[in-house]
Amino acid sequence: MNGPASNLAQPGLGSIDGVMALLQGVGYIATRQIATALYLAHHLRKPVLIEGPAGVGKTELAVSAAQALGFALLRLQCYEGLDDSKALYEWKYGKQLLYTQILKEKIGLLVNEADTLEASFAKLGGFQDLFFSRDFIQPRPLLQAMEQPGGSVLLIDEVDKSEEAFEALLLEVLADYQVTIPEIGTVKAQVPPLVILTSNNTRELGDALKRRCLHLHIGFPDAVLEQRVLRSRVPGIGAQLLAQLVAFVQALRVENIRKPPSIAESVDWARTLLLLHAQVLDVDLVRDTLNVLLKRESDIRELEPRLPALTQAARATAAAAPTPPATLA
Repeated sequence: MNGPASNLAQPGLGSIDGVMALLQGVGYIATRQIATALYLAHHLRKPVLIEGPAGVGKTELAVSAAQALGFALLRLQCYEGLDDSKALYEWKYGKQLLYTQILKEKIGLLVNEADTLEASFAKLGGFQDLFFSRDFIQPRPLLQAMEQPGGSVLLIDEVDKSEEAFEALLLEVLADYQVTIPEIGTVKAQVPPLVILTSNNTRELGDALKRRCLHLHIGFPDAVLEQRVLRSRVPGIGAQLLAQLVAFVQALRVENIRKPPSIAESVDWARTLLLLHAQVLDVDLVRDTLNVLLKRESDIRELEPRLPALTQAARATAAAAPTPPATLA
């Protein structure tokens, strides 16, 4: 079988600045570190393992990259007990059963009464190969990614939720961009997929898997980047409210709470405040909508007495801060 075709000339991936512009074009505001990781992943043909807290844009990066590049997005959601039948392929047992029934009905026509036992088995033996051919395979995300002629983004989401045995299954795929099916052989990628693995660090991943990947950590954004992201995702929000909202969220992240708000929750809160026609933050508004930002009742109770001070501080911080640029430098 021929080796994988090159797609190094993919428009938009010729430079790091080009990757940043490409992602911004679909609404994903990337840092230079993120853009560099994607640029290297494409040109070095290496997967990217993205770690960081939930809700900071790890999965969204894969979705946005696929949209920007015009690639198929193939997503494998990991969970405990995930195995090759859900990740690679499984046999179409119903179709095999149907063909078996047809073969039973036609067996008299296939086997002549004068045939020896060996001759009869020889005639029927070819049908065994038919039942385990490509026509009877139901491809799952890993195999589907190998078979995309126009390129793809393969998202292996929350890989830390899978078991160590599944990591071993990934090694061949990530090392050589190929999948081995015992009954058929090795399927090599026509165009190597852009592979993005995400992890919320619920368990330590194995060294063998990490060695095959570029590492990228996405943490909580600083205030300037968060304003740019929210301006992109919630374009109707006013500048004053946006600055106050971001200052408040940034302050919550340094509080002693169990689940600090992520960028995804900031976006939801911005949309909520826009829906409520808010112009500025006030204590009552914050109190009524705090459940959009904080998902644990214990965190809400912990902050309740301090909401007036936190709201006032956010307004003061926003008033003193310069407005960030609306576009990439």
